Amino acid sequence: MIRGVVAVLALVSLGGYARAADSLTEKVEAVAKAHAGKVGLFAEDLATGQQVAINADTPVQTASVIKLAILYHVLRELRAGRADWSDRLTLKKEDQVAGSGVLQFFDTPLQLTLHDVVSMMIDLSDNTATNLLIDRFGIAAINQDTEAIGLKNTHLYKKVFKPATGELPPDYKKFGLGKTTPREMANLAVRIGTCQLGDSPATNADHALCSEAINIMRHQFYRDAIPRYLEKLDSTEEGTAIANKTGSLDAVRNDVALIGTKKGLVVISAFTYDNADHSWEVDNAGELCIAKMAQIIMSAWAPDGLSDQTLNPWEKRAKSTQ
Repeated sequence: MIRGVVAVLALVSLGGYARAADSLTEKVEAVAKAHAGKVGLFAEDLATGQQVAINADTPVQTASVIKLAILYHVLRELRAGRADWSDRLTLKKEDQVAGSGVLQFFDTPLQLTLHDVVSMMIDLSDNTATNLLIDRFGIAAINQDTEAIGLKNTHLYKKVFKPATGELPPDYKKFGLGKTTPREMANLAVRIGTCQLGDSPATNADHALCSEAINIMRHQFYRDAIPRYLEKLDSTEEGTAIANKTGSLDAVRNDVALIGTKKGLVVISAFTYDNADHSWEVDNAGELCIAKMAQIIMSAWAPDGLSDQTLNPWEKRAKSTQ
């Protein structure tokens, strides 16, 4: 009799869980449908396994979000001992390209550390820094790392604002700098957020690398999409529980974030494209769409608020060994 009651209660609980998940998906889909453009989304609460997906397996333009694939490759090179944060890269006049970032304005030649260049690529989405890393590590090697973890639709095609070289796939012109899907880019972000840099279990040295990568992402300058309605404090003063990377083109606004909650880690991978709003204003419609979806998701999954401790659980340990 007791087993029967337990079984009934379990079914009732699962039914409530399913209805809540359905309701959340409906709310998020309503925001996506109201957007004048196309939307792709994959979000997961790693603590509960809950997911929200909208066109999650449709290939999309990455814009600068593909820089997360470069970050992942750099971490693997650091792990293997083939690179060090203190390695020097030389910025030359011919390396400087337009668009986001500040290195295009610096006097050359200039010596920068690998850590400097990675930080600029992620935090300011610096295109010149991105190209320096591509020159250092190579497009083929970066793509081999994403392919090795099963990301069949995630590819870096070229340097930023430089002509494409070598043999390119037929879809290159459609996607430009890079291609991914919301689910695959979420997978890549989670690997950084949970320190899955290889087949073997993560070591303390691996955790130190991942801690630093997350802290770099936490200093992201562009915070008008996923963090817009979630940030409660000035992140430059108090730190943040959100580590993200954005990507933007005239008709594209993307944002991928790792978010620490009191239960654990959440990933949100959001892409808007073919957007009617081509403006570069702070209230761009694509960014507002992403921000609203993120707010709905996090209100459901983290009603008690965010936690930077679960975003970077290795931070204190990494600092104590420095």
